Amino acid sequence: MAVIIAVSGGCATVPPDDLGDVCAIFKERRGWYKSAREVQDRWGVPIHVQMAIIYQESHFEPKARPPRYKFLGILPTFRPSSAFGYAQVKDDTWDWYIEQTGNSGADRDDFADAVDFIGWYGDLSQRRLKISKWDAYNQYLAYHEGQGGFSNKTYKKKDWLLDAAHAVEANAKRYRAQLPACEDDLNRSWFWPF
Repeated sequence: MAVIIAVSGGCATVPPDDLGDVCAIFKERRGWYKSAREVQDRWGVPIHVQMAIIYQESHFEPKARPPRYKFLGILPTFRPSSAFGYAQVKDDTWDWYIEQTGNSGADRDDFADAVDFIGWYGDLSQRRLKISKWDAYNQYLAYHEGQGGFSNKTYKKKDWLLDAAHAVEANAKRYRAQLPACEDDLNRSWFWPF
């Protein structure tokens, strides 16, 4: 039973099977819906935006990291940043989140903590930059570039990032359209044995 709890809860070690279907994700990782719903209720960032950001950042890999640079194109060297976990948060930014929220036990490879970070950051971006919490495209640009970078429009010179923000927007729209098909069942099943 303990093994099932570890794999089924917030500390799952492999991504869900069907990343394109939010209902399938929540069916496979039942506790994730509860976490995402709590974040929506606490911070106001919709579930579909949270999930689209995680999809883009890590493809739901709990221990995701940026790939290492390669010396001579072969030998792996250092990583370009300290980004880690579901939400690909850098060390300094994670420390800031913990300091601001008091969530001292938070871990970047824990789904509930990762979505709480996304909700907190999205709320901050709404308050500081006036970006709607429902605006997946601009929320993602602010998430990736930081609020200062977003204000300075650093993303305008990064076509690859604009493409990524469009992908987040498309995934958020798809997840939003899918969610009504399962949300009633998920809300009725708010309490699960694991």
